[in-house]
Amino acid sequence: MGTGFSKKKKEAKLMQEQFGKMQQKMQAQEFTGTAGNGLVTLTISGEHEIKKISIKKECVDPEDIQGLEDLIKVAFNDATGKLNKSMEGTNFPGLGSFGL
Repeated sequence: MGTGFSKKKKEAKLMQEQFGKMQQKMQAQEFTGTAGNGLVTLTISGEHEIKKISIKKECVDPEDIQGLEDLIKVAFNDATGKLNKSMEGTNFPGLGSFGL
């Protein structure tokens, strides 16, 4: 196994280091989603972990729990969409663009 193998091995190590740096950067970022014109706001980490949920008083109706649940889901999906969009265009040599 000559220099071609060594070159590929170095490229693989470089990709692994770049991937690790990208993961750390994503973990440190937070993404906020909203629903119902700001009635529900939800913040997630780059690891899809919910960090904060904010629900305005006027949104809480004991007779409509399902409506509140739906707003929380929409806010989470909005935040997740922003996280995924931020990952678009991530590029590594030899692999092209991909998202996690």
